[in-house]
Amino acid sequence: MKKSMVTRLLAVVFALTMVLSGCGNKAADSTGTDTTSTEDQIVLRMAWWGSQVRHDATVAVIEMYEAANPGIKIEYEFYDADGYWTKMNTLVASNEVWDIFQVGGNFPTYMDKIVTMDQFIEDGIVDVSNTTEEYLNTTRYNGEQIGVSSGVNTYGIAYDPALFEEAGAKMPTENWTWEDWREACLKIHEELGIFGSSKMGDKDFEPGATARVNQFDIALNFFATTNDQLGFDDPSILEGYFELRKELVDAGAFPDPGAVSEITDIETDFLVTGEAAMTWVASNQLAALEAAAGRNLEIVPIPRISSDGPAGLSVTSSQMLCVSKDSDVPEEAAKFINFFLNDEEANKILAGERGVPVMSHTREAVLEVAEDTTQEVYDFVALVGSFETGEVNPISPESTPIIRDQYYLLLDQVIYGEKTPAQAAQEIFDFSAAQF
Repeated sequence: MKKSMVTRLLAVVFALTMVLSGCGNKAADSTGTDTTSTEDQIVLRMAWWGSQVRHDATVAVIEMYEAANPGIKIEYEFYDADGYWTKMNTLVASNEVWDIFQVGGNFPTYMDKIVTMDQFIEDGIVDVSNTTEEYLNTTRYNGEQIGVSSGVNTYGIAYDPALFEEAGAKMPTENWTWEDWREACLKIHEELGIFGSSKMGDKDFEPGATARVNQFDIALNFFATTNDQLGFDDPSILEGYFELRKELVDAGAFPDPGAVSEITDIETDFLVTGEAAMTWVASNQLAALEAAAGRNLEIVPIPRISSDGPAGLSVTSSQMLCVSKDSDVPEEAAKFINFFLNDEEANKILAGERGVPVMSHTREAVLEVAEDTTQEVYDFVALVGSFETGEVNPISPESTPIIRDQYYLLLDQVIYGEKTPAQAAQEIFDFSAAQF
């Protein structure tokens, strides 16, 4: 059933591409730039990052919009995540940011380039009548509607149940622990000779720092909700994850830093290639992960410190499309974003790959044609949304990227025996505190 969903999506994308492009009558370069654009067309530039599934679906939706609006031409670019942010930062420096661009929880870094949605909403250009204040709040900042979420999601662990069964490992549950995860990694490696898990989080920062602090005490966060200081004062909370990762690398049950660096996208993840039985995943990526793997995968919440303790995660906006201050036609950019958010047929093609749609009518439209994976993701997001959480700050401080990189450097040093877990925990605490 799950494979058929991906096959059907790709078939729809192919059919729309052929029909709307006049079966090849457009001359386009590899970035989608139409070299036959006429002077009377309004040209919008757009970019995003993501998997091949996302790329194909987004291109099909762009071509739907162009067919319905012949005076509009959208030139598009897509990248893996690293390539996207490298290009983005170059365009920021030259004041040439795309008219429509995608950002995640790091959007405060790019506030100088974002036209907020408030005026577009007030003028009726962007329709938010079919969403809720709760969903709108996921992309509000300092009282302004920065954008409207393209979908809400959360993190989890994707795993191959067939590999677990073959290894005789205990299946994950919704309240499993890090000790359960550790035992599964070791058992799978011992029995199958593969890694128990592929990479964990973005440079391990989420499981080892942001989620771990909240799992230790529901009243704590790694970053204070005010984003002007740390939200905890005991570095020893961070030691356990450093210890765990070193143990598993030493045992051969987790890839070493060199091997992890080879994972550049979903297609190269070790779960996809069959070299691992688990991986960290954003819920909206499950369909693309399964499509790339070509086999049945399941998703469960991330492990907890204790089975009856806090889950350490919540539902947040996955990303959003924003209007650039460098755009000469911001209203036209906003009109496309409105289409992207509200058109039911477009969202059937997008299939909730960016997260569970925040508009009620598009969410229902996706479910009408959804099969197992989409329903599984919706159920998973609902499950995580039911977990008790303390006060959560969904916005990343501007210093998060350099703190994350420093965390990963220290983790590598622990793995290679250059620092103890206690030293690394104290150093990342001190380094992070100094950023405010």
